[in-house]
Amino acid sequence: MSKPNRGAQTALLSLEADAASARGGFACMFSTADEYETALIAERRAQGRYGRPFGPWPFVMFVGCAMVVSGMVMLWL
Repeated sequence: MSKPNRGAQTALLSLEADAASARGGFACMFSTADEYETALIAERRAQGRYGRPFGPWPFVMFVGCAMVVSGMVMLWL
């Protein structure tokens, strides 16, 4: 019987511990897609991504187009 190599055994245990740690890193903290989407939306709202990006421009464009259409109608009458 020969003595077991302590360095190889230590390296093997270290490798197994690293593999277990890596597998744990891939675990998902959400159990369903709904939980993930809810957390994602909450995070994006906290960042301010769902704010009002355009300001008054859509309303101004609508009023301008409505005036052009009403002017065309009046010309044809």
